[in-house]
Amino acid sequence: MNTEITFEDFTKVDLRVGTIIGVNDFPEARNPAYKLTIDFGALGIKQSSAQITTRYKMEDLLQKQIVAVVNFPCKQIAKFISECLILGAVNGKDVILLKPENKVKNGSLVS
Repeated sequence: MNTEITFEDFTKVDLRVGTIIGVNDFPEARNPAYKLTIDFGALGIKQSSAQITTRYKMEDLLQKQIVAVVNFPCKQIAKFISECLILGAVNGKDVILLKPENKVKNGSLVS
């Protein structure tokens, strides 16, 4: 088990729903990944790198809603700047994206 955190720690994590509006290959990444463009509504458009190539084809990701952490500092991956962290359940090398059960407004807060 990881280090225990307080509820106050958890409230610092800004989890939001967004819709993937662009997907590109990311051949420069160390591990197979896609470059994603995500619409977070009033929060704007953000870029992310995601190692989800095992389960998802690029065309299947377009218009898919996801959950992401949007208040981490940007991270440089190769020559790409990732602005958010998409959440998924990890099963070996397979990652299954977390998503709302029903369509919701982009930028909706997850709590």
